[in-house]
Amino acid sequence: MASGFFALLDDIATLMDDVAAMSKITTKKTAGILGDDLAVNAEKASGFVSSRELPVLWAITKGSFLNKLIILPVAFLLSAFLPWAVTLILILGGVYLAFEGAEKVYGFFVPHKVEPAVAALENPSKSEVLDLENKKIKSAILTDFILSVEIVIIALGTVVGESILFQVLVVSVVAVIATIGVYGIVALIVRMDDFGLRLIQLGNGKGILKALGNFLVQALPKVIKSLSVIGTLALLLVSGGIFVHNLEFLHHVLESWPSFLREFIVGLIVGFLALLLFKLVKALIGKFRD
Repeated sequence: MASGFFALLDDIATLMDDVAAMSKITTKKTAGILGDDLAVNAEKASGFVSSRELPVLWAITKGSFLNKLIILPVAFLLSAFLPWAVTLILILGGVYLAFEGAEKVYGFFVPHKVEPAVAALENPSKSEVLDLENKKIKSAILTDFILSVEIVIIALGTVVGESILFQVLVVSVVAVIATIGVYGIVALIVRMDDFGLRLIQLGNGKGILKALGNFLVQALPKVIKSLSVIGTLALLLVSGGIFVHNLEFLHHVLESWPSFLREFIVGLIVGFLALLLFKLVKALIGKFRD
């Protein structure tokens, strides 16, 4: 009896060790999406009145957890009954990632007017401010849903051949780490300028505290911008890796090249093809409406 109990404990310990090891590997594979998730949410959670930044971020975080509660059961059911659908969704997600990355590259090299998602108001009332805030929160949660699908599917793709219990544990751990890690870092980023102002006040506007405070205040927009660039590169690398490793006819494309360069080029090519198709379809729809 006792030996059976200790054997069970040993099996559980081994399983947890395997889950921890695979969670670490899986988190690395989703790092590209997490970088983009971080950049997007840092941008969406900034621009509010200082006292509202953390409440807004907490509302988005709760929405992110709800998103994953919806996505995870569906992903596990697909893995259990339609495992081929996981690979299909993974590839489709890769196309979306490549498209998003190529669109950002296109927007950088071919500047064009971008309409603001939420119209700015002059001298808004309190109710109008709250309405705008709620719209930004809903927009952030919707974006998080799309990115969460990608994170979960990529994570699931790394353990798709394992038992369902192992899949549930690994992917759930990655989902929790993704949410806490991303929004924890975003909270630090959006409060960077306030912390800098506090340092300036503590130093009475002079000395090393003033210099450090000014550095933090001035660094915030640069940090958000750099995260956007890193996130774009990561999108193309991650999507290229998805195609190279899951589409047999791409296994030997640019095989002698360094893997990161190979995956970046493949992701960029697929992304621009998807962007071209999107623009053609959009133009055709516009003509039919006219």
